[in-house]
Amino acid sequence: MADTSKAPSFPITKRRLRFFGLTSDELVQLFFRGNAMVSVLVLALITLFLFREGLEFFGQNQQNLQVYRRAGLDYVDHMRWQEQDHTALNRYLLDVRMKVMADLTGRGGLSVEAANQRLEAFDQYSIRFDDAIAPLRGLVSELSETASAIKTKYYINEDKRTERRQLLAAGRADEAARVEVIQVDFARELEPILASRDAYLAINRDLARELQELASAARAVPGVPVERMDRFGTLVVQYVGGFPQIEQRLATWDYREDVSLLRSFSAFIFGRQWLTASFWQDWYGVLPLFVGSLMVSMIALTLAVPLGVGAAIYVNQIASPTEQRLIKPCIEFIAAFPSVVLGFFGIAVLGEFLRSISGAAWLDWVPGFPLAERLNALTAGCLLGLIAVPTIFTLAEDALQNVPRSFKEASFALGATRLQTIVRVIIPTALSGIISAVLLGLGRVIGETMVVLLCAGNRIEIPDFTAGIAAFFQPVHTMTGIIAQEMGEVVRGEIHYRALFVVGIVLFFLSLTINFTAQKILRRYRQQPL
Repeated sequence: MADTSKAPSFPITKRRLRFFGLTSDELVQLFFRGNAMVSVLVLALITLFLFREGLEFFGQNQQNLQVYRRAGLDYVDHMRWQEQDHTALNRYLLDVRMKVMADLTGRGGLSVEAANQRLEAFDQYSIRFDDAIAPLRGLVSELSETASAIKTKYYINEDKRTERRQLLAAGRADEAARVEVIQVDFARELEPILASRDAYLAINRDLARELQELASAARAVPGVPVERMDRFGTLVVQYVGGFPQIEQRLATWDYREDVSLLRSFSAFIFGRQWLTASFWQDWYGVLPLFVGSLMVSMIALTLAVPLGVGAAIYVNQIASPTEQRLIKPCIEFIAAFPSVVLGFFGIAVLGEFLRSISGAAWLDWVPGFPLAERLNALTAGCLLGLIAVPTIFTLAEDALQNVPRSFKEASFALGATRLQTIVRVIIPTALSGIISAVLLGLGRVIGETMVVLLCAGNRIEIPDFTAGIAAFFQPVHTMTGIIAQEMGEVVRGEIHYRALFVVGIVLFFLSLTINFTAQKILRRYRQQPL
């Protein structure tokens, strides 16, 4: 009989190793928890840094706009806008001449000299229209110099004030006493500008009379289409009709009116100019950069979504195992290309190719063709579409792979064809995952820097959307591009430096929103019952 007196009365368990009082399982948990906490900490630090550096911009911009008004630049702007509207009408006449000239020398078969002779009366009309604004242009130039001098004087004195504070803080009181600071009296400095109002009203009366005569004579100008000149006459009448409003704004203008913090915020969000190092005034409006980023992303998704999703459907549902082993690595390998290499490709090859093919005769019907410049939104969008394809393909293919096989078998059992099964069963089931793939592809595109910096043309201007689809063939600038281009040139703490960080905040929240939306859709897709 076996001796069982020494047998344990409880099951034998493995002895757990301990390090610093923690078991191995607890150490593993601590390691992964630490990784998660590092990710959260990095995100928090990035957010804190962006806000710390960027939020001071709005106070600085408020002060910037306040000085702009105090110096009278805001007053002169009303006259400047009037002059610019006249210049826009002048461009209308130039456009009419160019089209008539092309028609006369093309279908009309006239020589350039003969066509110029036929347009001689139109040229005289254009010269008279251009000369009409000369008195106002001279007044605006004179007042601009005066207002700019007031602003410059103010900032010079502010620099001296700062210098004095720094010297006092360093204990150099004798040197600080020698720094002369003069308080700028804006009321006295503005007297020459405000006294010019009577001269402006007299110029405006003569200008209105001259332009009304030109509007009445527009239809009678020979050699140009009557309907185009009728339209020009209407535009001139509308332009002259706005003169009383400008005069009223000048009459009620007050340099003492405060600029609110909300005005500083709206000037950034809705501002149509991003202009730095200007003798007149620096403007920080993110709208043209946002529009540029949006346009390039739209072009990229227009190309990437059909290619990425289509390739995912083919590889997952139709391709043979051999094709899958060939296609998947090739598409995913695109992500390995450095973006700067793709940018060089866009400059040297793609941009020139698109401009060359746009000049083909059979593409004359496309608005905006032939392309005037090889670096534009289309070139950058095509390359960004190529960058987004691997992201969309991989995630969409995973979504299709997660569709239960029983769905496909049940569809075949009911007599559906392969195409019907893909379109009516597989794709609808995986739709949430596909949408998430597209959104993550958009997040990848909108955060790209080097390609847009090299290939988008970098023109800080909202494209002319009245041209229709041709607007997408114009040069643009983007939010990522402006940060990369200008961050190395700015002085830390200055308003330009802060403005770039606010652009970064906008970009950060835009990317965060896109990725959060994609993750919500993907989480819903994974949790839905199958």
